[in-house]
Amino acid sequence: MPILVNLDVMLARRKMRSKELAAEVGITEANISLLKSGKVKGIRFETLEAICKALDCQPGDLLEFVGEEDSRLSRPDAG
Repeated sequence: MPILVNLDVMLARRKMRSKELAAEVGITEANISLLKSGKVKGIRFETLEAICKALDCQPGDLLEFVGEEDSRLSRPDAG
């Protein structure tokens, strides 16, 4: 996937648990987990804004564009 979600990195930097973030943002822990795993097709700007406020970060701290070539190279099964 060309967009990586670095939510787990920001949570670790802020020493915050997914449960705390979910409560502060107003979404379920399951949705936080889906975001962390990158298994979502999109995110509402309202949710992204709330996450950025809670983690005191910018959207670019959470989302990273990785080109198709780069994403193939980062997979363990790429050969």
